[in-house]
Order: sequence, then C-alpha cells, then structure tokens
Amino acid sequence: MAEPDQTEILPERAIEDDVYALRDETIREIRAAVETDDRDALVAAMEPLHPADIADLLEQMEPGPRDRLIALYGSEFDGEILSELDESIRESVIAALSPEVLTDAVRSLESDDVVDLLEDLDEAQQDAILEVLERPDRVAVERALSFPEGSAGRLMQREVVTAPEHWNVGEAIDFMRARLDLPEQFYHIVLVDPRHRPVGHVTLGKVMSSDRVTRLADLQEDSFRTIPASQDEEDVAYAFNQYHLISAPVVDEDGRLVGVITIDDAMIVLSDENEEDLLLLAGVGDESIADRTSQIVRQRFPWLLANLGTAILASLVIAQFEATLQAIVALAVLMPIVASMGGNAGTQSMTVAVRALATRDLTGANAIRVIRREVMAGLLNGVAFAVIMGIVGYIWFGTPMLGVVLGLAMIINLVVAGLAGVLVPLVMERCGVDPALASGTFVTTVTDVVGFFAFLGLAGVMLL
Repeated sequence: MAEPDQTEILPERAIEDDVYALRDETIREIRAAVETDDRDALVAAMEPLHPADIADLLEQMEPGPRDRLIALYGSEFDGEILSELDESIRESVIAALSPEVLTDAVRSLESDDVVDLLEDLDEAQQDAILEVLERPDRVAVERALSFPEGSAGRLMQREVVTAPEHWNVGEAIDFMRARLDLPEQFYHIVLVDPRHRPVGHVTLGKVMSSDRVTRLADLQEDSFRTIPASQDEEDVAYAFNQYHLISAPVVDEDGRLVGVITIDDAMIVLSDENEEDLLLLAGVGDESIADRTSQIVRQRFPWLLANLGTAILASLVIAQFEATLQAIVALAVLMPIVASMGGNAGTQSMTVAVRALATRDLTGANAIRVIRREVMAGLLNGVAFAVIMGIVGYIWFGTPMLGVVLGLAMIINLVVAGLAGVLVPLVMERCGVDPALASGTFVTTVTDVVGFFAFLGLAGVMLL
C-alpha cells in the first residue's frame, strides 16, 4: 500500500530540540499506525510522550484522523491529556472518547483539573462527567463550580494537607505516612486552628530537615497569605508572581480553609492572560490553530470592519485637503510617511502601557509621570526624525519649505502618538474595558487623523 500523505493527518513539524519528544520520526510512526489500524505500534510510539505532547499532537490533527487515533488508543488515554488540550478542541475530543475511557481518564485527575475541564463543556457533557466521579469527588467539584467563573474557587484544588498548629514534626510525618489519599503533588502543610482556619504553613523541606520534636508553628514561612475563594484569578496570578508564592490556601467568607492553589495553576493563568492580551492587541480574540475557517472569519470580521471605519475617517480628513494635494503632488508621496511613523510610535507606547496595566505597574499614582515620559520621548524622536525627513524632503523635491512642513508634522504626530499610546489604554481600563481589546484601533486612528491633518494643514498654510 502506498504511503499516505502526511498532511492528511499531521503537518510536518521540524523540532530539533531533544527535550521535545514530538519529533518528525515520531509523527511518522503515529501516522502510519493510525492509517494501518496498528494499535500496538501506536501505543509504542506514544508511550514516551508526555500528556502535553499528546495534546499538541491532537491539536494539530484534522478531526477525522484525530477521532481514529483516539479510538485506536483506547484505554491508554490519560486524563492529563484532557487538561493539557486547547479549549477549542477539548469538547470534540471528549465526545470521541468511549464512556469507559472517559470515566477512567476523569477519575485520575485532581479536582482543580476536573473543574477546568468542565468549565468549557455544555451541560449534558458536564453531567456525564460528574456521574462517573465518586461521590466525595463529585461534591468537591460541584462545590468548586458554584464559585464565579474566573475566581480562585474555580482555580483551587480541594486536596490539602493540613495539621493542627500545636503539632510537632514527628506527628505531622506520622500522619502523612498513614494517609492513603495525599495529593499527588503538594508543597506545604497548612496549619489550621480548631475552627479550620489557616494560620500558617510549613514547607516540606523544613519538615524533613527538622527534628521530630520541633513544633510546626516554629517552622512557619513568612510568605504565608490566604486567598479569598471569590478573588479574581488574575489577582491570584499577580499575587503568586509578585510575592514568589509556591502555594496558598483558599478560604471562604468565614475564613475557613476550602482548598489550595499551587504555583503551576497560577502560572497557567498568567500565561493565558499574556496570550489573551497578545491576541487581543492583534484583534484576533481567542483564536487557535485548531479553529475552522468559518470561526476565524466570524472572529476577525468585526475588527476588520472597525478598521475599515477608522480608515474611512482618515480618508475624510484627506478629502478636506483635496485642493492642496492637487496643487502639490509631492504631498501625496510623503503623506503616508507621517502616518506610518505615528502609528508605529503609538503602537510602541500602547504596548508598554497595556503590559504595565496588566502587571499593575501603571496606576493612577504614576500615570502622569508615564504620560510625561512618553510625550517627551515622542518629542525627542520627532525632532530627530524631523531633521532626517526635512533633509530627505528637500533633496528629493528641491523645496526647502516642504522639508520644514514634513519635519513639523513628524514632531506633532510622534508627540500625539506617545500621548495616545498611554491615554487610550488608561481610559479603556477606567471604562471597564480590557485595554488590550481595541486600543490598537483607537491609537492608529488618532495617529492617522492627526498625522494627515497636521501635514496637509501645515502644507496648505506654508506652501500655498
């Protein structure tokens, strides 16, 4: 039988880093195994792969071949693969799993991973997964789902290792050795009072390196802080990053311990927020490589439509100077330079401002200083490029005043670009809108309109 076209199943992926297991030869082996329905070969090829690698593999595949792989892989399917999958295909992968495989896969997950899995599914699929969980796990997951979406209550895991604050190291070690349901990974023992309120935590390293008679209370970490279950997950990720936390207990409205958030979950939120801001700055929303063409069109069309509207606005400004353009044709040649420089300068300032807002570095307290800095940077860059473009305009067209007009317009637009690059994200945040969402459209509109108006207006006054 002729070797099937690899692009039908997976695109070629040239990976030269030995750390990454999903290499070309592995892809070819998996492709051949799926095409020939050779389960033993498929299992052998996928056995060395990390669940994250398998998730990448599934995300790259077309729906048909992906379903064939899932069916062939069968009971080997690990629940961790589901937690690593992109949300855009997770639902279709779950639908392709047999009930028995799905049951085993979900039962192997920590409670926080199950909650993350359920958040993006429809009600019927949520019910199907909840039914396969053991009662204590189902109650824990349902409790987590009762918290607002995007909150610490959704992010936390219910499995926590606790100890009374009066225990010593020996009692804690004996307790952990006797327990059969310890979390798969944990970093701290949380100390609680009689009302089950967390009062501190102790790292496992200190427990293992201390004498058995040492009181746990004497080994508490200074970094201890609790997180309300209703707190926004973005604030949680910020706290972990800002204060170098490894894990933090989550408390309810009465201050009682209900779960714990670990650094891996917090960093996933931070990574997702960074990715979301990057995509929003480009006007592509939450697109992924697995999306269908129709989905991409629907997501991109509104922003392209908005850009069309702003382009028409800039064109209306140009139309007001039609006579000036007819009189001096050189203006039409140089005009895009002013707008382009302003747009790039504005994007630079805006990107820095949006990132500073996300990391809490840009606040009301220092906004004036940041605005002043960006305006001054725009002024100095504007003067430098004004000299350069003034000379270019003079040499190119032999008209000294044309170079002066071009230079003055460059200064004005770069100053406005620096101002708009900070003010637009600040205003959008004050209005409750994600500053990454549409800042780019507004900033480029401002720089285009101001650039055209300044250049053509100055030309009409100084050259006619």
